[in-house]
Amino acid sequence: MASIIFTAKDIFDQDFKREVRGYSKDEVNEFLDDVIKDYETYAALVKELREENTRLREEIAKKSQAAPQETPIASTARQEFPQVTTATNFDILKRLNRLEKEVFGKQIVDRDF
Repeated sequence: MASIIFTAKDIFDQDFKREVRGYSKDEVNEFLDDVIKDYETYAALVKELREENTRLREEIAKKSQAAPQETPIASTARQEFPQVTTATNFDILKRLNRLEKEVFGKQIVDRDF
């Protein structure tokens, strides 16, 4: 992961050499002020997200230690689709038909008549 090179203070303290045909110092300072604000906002957001990430990982660890349970999706799939070792084409077509009716509902029923 790439590391952050500059802090907001580094940007604030940066000095540039002056030349005869340089940029407007006030304009550069205004721009750098905006960059510093964005950088501070970015740093605060990263810190907040890291804390949230840590908190969520701890919650997951506590839940998995307390009572390992299977996900609702896995249990539903197991109830609706019991594992069959020998599925024939007819069985597959029946399942497909049932799935189409679930997904498309009344559209398929109307079409069949």
